[in-house]
Amino acid sequence: MSNVNANRRMLIAARLREARALAGLSQGHVAKIMEIHRPAVSEIEAGNRKVSAEEISLFARIYDVEAAWLLGEAFQELGVDNPRLDLAARELSKLNPSDLERMLRLLSAIKSEGSTQE
Repeated sequence: MSNVNANRRMLIAARLREARALAGLSQGHVAKIMEIHRPAVSEIEAGNRKVSAEEISLFARIYDVEAAWLLGEAFQELGVDNPRLDLAARELSKLNPSDLERMLRLLSAIKSEGSTQE
């Protein structure tokens, strides 16, 4: 397998893992929905098994993401109802007040830096 193919398979695997985690689903649950064995989901998420177009489409529907994003072909906008924002909010709520303030200053600095580069 060429490096390009291996890199792409690993990107897809990483996005599938991330999307599943953000959807709050276990590999077993996903396997049941897809009517495949759980080790197949594990192999796909490890980048050891190719994923068919039909499987990508089904993963996208299960995880409520764009198939193009799973394939690494598109950037996914973070809408208000995006589970990644929910996850970030849950993690931020666990911070103590001073750490939260530091995080907000960091986010402000990142946003300011990004707007000066555009």
